[in-house]
Parts: sequence; structure tokens; C-alpha cells
Amino acid sequence: MTVAISVENLGKTYASGVTALKGISLQVRQGDFFALLGPNGAGKSTFIGILSTLVTKTRGAVQIFGRDVDSHVYQTKLDLGVVPQEINFSQFERVGDIVMTQAGYYGLPSRLAAQRSEKYLRQLGLWDKRGQRSRTLSGGMKRRMMIARALVHEPRLLILDEPTAGVDIELRRSMWDFLLEINRAGTTIVLTTHYLEEAEQLCRNIAIIDEGRIVENTSMRKLLLELDSYAFILDAAADLPGDLAHEEPGLCLRKLDSRSIEVTLSKGRDLNGALAILDRRGVRIISMRNKTNRLEQLFLARLGGQEAGAGEEGS
Repeated sequence: MTVAISVENLGKTYASGVTALKGISLQVRQGDFFALLGPNGAGKSTFIGILSTLVTKTRGAVQIFGRDVDSHVYQTKLDLGVVPQEINFSQFERVGDIVMTQAGYYGLPSRLAAQRSEKYLRQLGLWDKRGQRSRTLSGGMKRRMMIARALVHEPRLLILDEPTAGVDIELRRSMWDFLLEINRAGTTIVLTTHYLEEAEQLCRNIAIIDEGRIVENTSMRKLLLELDSYAFILDAAADLPGDLAHEEPGLCLRKLDSRSIEVTLSKGRDLNGALAILDRRGVRIISMRNKTNRLEQLFLARLGGQEAGAGEEGS
């Protein structure tokens, strides 16, 4: 198994005395789509800063594709693309020039830089904006341009720090599709986000960080299986029959309106049973969505458990 990121006992204490990371260890496999979640101030930005060599660690070891970030700075930078949380380009430069300049920083020949710039600006729907000043772009377009800039040297590892903050739902979905496409093509992606639905939809593995410590590090599937129950909203193709209520151990159906049904399932039950019941009653389902964000429930439970544990330790 090739490891994209390997972190051992990573710690960071700033000159102010604030300790942002308290000995975290984790690995991200090559080709993974990995979520790093945590509240504000948990240490996510410090972690990303150390990976990208913008922040100096206090202790521990960090490797990217087997190379130490301290002793192989140039090589690890070639393997890494970072989309920061804050907009950090000149508002007066043209879109195409910003991406081309980034290519130049990595030593790409001008012809290849132009090809790559066009490739990613087209894929992200910005090619027709290439001659415009960046300040004329919407917030969502600025986010997409930062992704194009981070990808122009075609790194093996892409780190996204809150990439869809302030982006409307339609643009967010199109960005999801693009990120899944490049991940399937082989790019390893690490995502930090406050949209927990985003992590659930995109990521295969997850670490939760709180107060500088990793409080969970597992697969998304295993984490979600820990829920005792979960609910879906199903949308029907036609008006529903009047008497649709159904309840049995581990499964409950409830009509919400003329074409919507709420299905609640206990741990261990799958959706096929509910769909079979509806099919027998002549109900055809055309769409489905989670009623609540399952990952958010677990996220809050994990942080709540840590806080409770800390309180007990201090008592």
C-alpha cells in the first residue's frame, strides 16, 4: 500500500504558548478521498500549514509519498497542491494570468503551462472568463479558479481547506462532480469542510480532530454504521394512497405529504424492505435523500464524548 501522507506524533506549539497540535498520528493512502473534520480552532489549518511547509512543526515526523517534508522540500511541493480557505490572489490580475503564473512557479514550459491552464479552466467552467479581472468573478467562481491554480502542475495530492465555503448549492454540486472525477483518475484528496454532508457524500475515510488531538480515525462506512437509526425522505412519482403508515421492528413508514414519505430504519435494517412494501402498494419512488445529516450526529457525539471525558479527568 502506497501512503500519500504519513504523520507521526506531530506537535505544534506557537510562540504565544498556544499548543495547536498535541501529538497526532495518521496516514492517508494514495488515491483516497479523506475528510479531516473539526470545529474552529481544532488544529486543521495548522496541520495543513505543516504539510505545505508554511508552518514549522515543534515535533514529530511528516512524510508525503515517502519523502520527509523537511529534508525534501522541493520534491514534496511538486507532489502537493493546496486550495486555502482564504482568497489569496490579486483581485486585479486576469483569471488566465493567475493560473499561468502559478504554472511558472513550478517550472512548466510556457506551452505546457498554456495547455494545462486551458484544460483546468475549461473543466471548471472558467475558460470564457480567462480574460477578466479576477475581482469580477463571483465567490463560487473564485473558489473554482483557486482549484484550477492548485492543479495546474498536476500534483498527486490535493488539499482542500473549506473549498465550498460561501458557494451556492448548484455550484457546490458541480465542484463535487469535478473532485470525484479527478479522484477517480488517481489524485489523492484531503478535504476539510464544515458542510458535513459534503464529507459524507465524497469521502471514504475520515479523521476528526478536536483541541489538537485526533478523536476518531476510521472509514466513513464504519463510522456511519455506529448510528442506532437513520431516516430518509422518499419522493413518489404520483400521489400517495391515503393509508400508508407502516410500523414493524426496525422499520417505520410515515406519510409526510401527498408525494413524500419518511422512512426510519434501525441499525442493521436496509432500505430494500421499505421499498418492497411501497412497491406492493403501487408506489413508485423517483428520488431519495437523507432526512438529517448522519455524519453531523456522529461528529457532535464524538466531540461531546471528548468534552465529557475531559471533565471527568479534571474532576
